[in-house]
Amino acid sequence: MAGMPRSHRPRRPSAAPGKGKRRNKWQSAGEERPVEAFSFGFPSQQSARDGEWHVRRIAGHRAEKHYTCPGCHLQIAPGVEHLVTWRSDHWSGEEASAAGRRHWHTHCWNTRTGR
Repeated sequence: MAGMPRSHRPRRPSAAPGKGKRRNKWQSAGEERPVEAFSFGFPSQQSARDGEWHVRRIAGHRAEKHYTCPGCHLQIAPGVEHLVTWRSDHWSGEEASAAGRRHWHTHCWNTRTGR
C-alpha cells in the first residue's frame, strides 16, 4: 500500500481541559504591549533635515488594513509592503510620537521633501 510514511515522533500533548487560551508575555505580566510588538522587527533610526525618525518596514503579508499615505494621499492596500514612521525627537516624548505614527509607501518616504 503506497502512502505517506508514518512518523515515529510522539505527538504533542493537547492542552489540558479547562485551561484558557495561552497568554502572551505582556498579558501575563499585566504590562502594556510596546509599540515595537505591533509589527515584526524593530525600527531603524533615520536622520533627516526635518528631524530624527523611527522607521519600520511592514512586509506585504503583515499589512492587513487600508492606510492613506501622507506623501501621495493614495491608498496603501492590504498586502502591500510599506513603512511605518514616527518621530524619535518629538517634544512631548516617545508615547505621543508613537501615537502619531504614519504609514508611507516606501518610494514616497524615500523621496519626500526634507530628506
